[in-house]
Amino acid sequence: MDILKIAILGIAGTVLALVLKREKNEYSIYISITVCICIFIYLMTKLETVIDFVKELERAIPVDSRYIGLLLKMTGIAYVAEFATNICKDAGFAALGSQIEVFAKMSIMVVSIPVLSVFLETIGSLIT
Repeated sequence: MDILKIAILGIAGTVLALVLKREKNEYSIYISITVCICIFIYLMTKLETVIDFVKELERAIPVDSRYIGLLLKMTGIAYVAEFATNICKDAGFAALGSQIEVFAKMSIMVVSIPVLSVFLETIGSLIT
């Protein structure tokens, strides 16, 4: 099971970072970031399954593929922002992490404008 591999990697990275924190504090953050990047890269390999599902969904439901692509972009922005924010906060730069979160929220808002426009048009056509 993949979750067991990731959990063991995370726990091993945490234990190693804690041991190194006593000796060389700066090395512990490098271990933490490296383990996070490894997990993130492994997560990206699983993205193919999601993309295949979305393609099947596009074939089954008559929805413009642009909107499904936009939803995937919004989800991607959220995941990348959370990843970067957590690394910043772990490194002791919470303010920088918060700015990444704000930027991600604004990016999602900008990307969602076409979806919101179509939604409002659909509501308007149902009302009239």
